[in-house]
Amino acid sequence: MSGVEEPSTTLSSAELARALAVIKAGGVVAFPTETYYGLAVDPFSRQALSRLFALKRRPPDKPVLTLIDKEEQLSLLASHVPDLYRPLMRAFWPGPLTLVFDAVPDLPVILTGYTGTVGVRISSHPIARQLVAAAGQPLTATSANYSGQLPALTADEVVDQLGLDVDLILQGGSTAGGSGSTIVGLAETGLVELRPGVIPFAAVLEQAGL
Repeated sequence: MSGVEEPSTTLSSAELARALAVIKAGGVVAFPTETYYGLAVDPFSRQALSRLFALKRRPPDKPVLTLIDKEEQLSLLASHVPDLYRPLMRAFWPGPLTLVFDAVPDLPVILTGYTGTVGVRISSHPIARQLVAAAGQPLTATSANYSGQLPALTADEVVDQLGLDVDLILQGGSTAGGSGSTIVGLAETGLVELRPGVIPFAAVLEQAGL
């Protein structure tokens, strides 16, 4: 059963409890971020991830991005933090910069798209922050759309694309859209832009001192 909550910049205790119950039960929650609406499931649950991929009609070799509430939660996902990432985390988190880390060995391979890496950011949207903080662990944040289609900017657009396949939609009004988060990884040559986004790569390089 799908539900749509009234627009707000924060979640009531009842809304938050309902969202967490859905996630704990292996369900899918749509929620606003600073870019588009995202889909939250438990990233450590293979069953929940399989349902997420089926819902989005997403190829299994495409990784799913994640959100954390605080840097201390990185150790649940990433095997280590590269030194080049530290000034970027200070400058751009919370915000639309996703950093790609080497994943801890026991993460579900479907989360990493069989790459051995995982994309992580801290969202600057108050509802996303509240949801991840209350969960006490990372959550997925892949865009709320069928794979290859335009990401949803509003709760109504989530319904239009995904309908009753989403268990709960947390209404947060219209999101900014335009671009997704900038995705940055690390190669032997240094930082690499894996996907252009809200934050110009030139600004990322400047913060890294490159």
